[in-house]
Amino acid sequence: MKLWDKGISIDKKIEQFTVGNDREIDIHIAKYDVIASRAHAIMLQKIGILSEVELEKLLSGLQVLANQIEDGTFVIDAQFEDVHSKIEFELTKTLGDVGKKIHTARSRNDQVLVALHLYFKEELSVVKEKTRALFDTLLNQAETYKDKVLPGYTHLQVAMPSSFGLWFSAYAELMIDDVFLLDAAIKTVDQNPLGSAAGYGSSFPIDRDVTTKEMDFATMKYNVVAAQMGRGKNERTIAAALGSLANTMARFAMDTCLYMSQNFGFISFPDELTTGSSIMPHKKNPDVFELIRGKCNKIQALQSEMILITNNLPSGYHRDFQLLKENMIAAFEEIKDILDIFNYSIQQIIVKDIDINDDKYKYLFTVDNINTLVVEGQTFREAYQKIGGQVQDGTYVPDTSKKHTHAGSIHNLCLDKIRDKFPG
Repeated sequence: MKLWDKGISIDKKIEQFTVGNDREIDIHIAKYDVIASRAHAIMLQKIGILSEVELEKLLSGLQVLANQIEDGTFVIDAQFEDVHSKIEFELTKTLGDVGKKIHTARSRNDQVLVALHLYFKEELSVVKEKTRALFDTLLNQAETYKDKVLPGYTHLQVAMPSSFGLWFSAYAELMIDDVFLLDAAIKTVDQNPLGSAAGYGSSFPIDRDVTTKEMDFATMKYNVVAAQMGRGKNERTIAAALGSLANTMARFAMDTCLYMSQNFGFISFPDELTTGSSIMPHKKNPDVFELIRGKCNKIQALQSEMILITNNLPSGYHRDFQLLKENMIAAFEEIKDILDIFNYSIQQIIVKDIDINDDKYKYLFTVDNINTLVVEGQTFREAYQKIGGQVQDGTYVPDTSKKHTHAGSIHNLCLDKIRDKFPG
């Protein structure tokens, strides 16, 4: 069944190519198509297109489908082009002519668009919740290990003293910036596009305020052309937000892999969280974090894909938009799994004691020692030259006693203030 079927058969090769794997992908948005169809039916009754009896029948039929989707028994068979045709078929099979009325005053264009808006809105909220869980874990780890010294590096060269508290809370605070972008993406899709039909509205006297309220959208996308042009723009915005979060986690994963290596030896994990080698019995490989890094880098590429598919399309609907769904949905599933496994794994980190008196960390405190001389009355340049000279002639002896007291530094992490910054 096809919603656009006019009784003319279509070449099977063309059908296979144009439908693609929409049936499999559309399972993810079936729930939201039912929600939107319910709101649409309520609106149709309010404007006199449906009677109260017809509305009750449609709502009952839609609830049956919603239950099937919830318990996993809803299937989009090969005879259907997509979830939209499947739902209308089931309503018609059960309700007869009443089922045929559900598509009145809407197009498959705004039908899929509103389902995607609802799907994106909910999935973004789930990602935000999982990000919050990882954020809380990182701040808890920062509190636990705030006094554990960690060498700081620039250019992968020993630079200045840091701490595990500073390291954990750095990535936690970066995630706040990622959530700002997630919130922006949520606001972008929290606009009802239903009623835009094929992109130019309807001559029926539809009431879009009704469907906006029924689906709990913050507002509607008023201009019907703008509503349809949101297809692609929504995906680019979401991909940017997911990519930002993925970037933070990829860098964190890279640090973790680096710090696990024997050359650093700062952290470890229980054996059961690592993998071995088929020929080297001593290996404890950080495969989880390597895969997190790779999967996150893959997600970061999604924005480029969304841009390239939609960048130069003129206004109106184009079948190219069909290609956006698969990898967007896959990215949501992937990033949710990544957030879960990252949160699970990082809670089991083993932070090692680092011998800060080891000769390779000797120069961690040169900046602190320069600052001490400045406080004692020397100019910065004089102090820099003095400590630099000691480094050059091998007479430098580090003084490790200086404290960093300003906000956000090694001895003043401001963890409570960082926690308070997380968007509600």
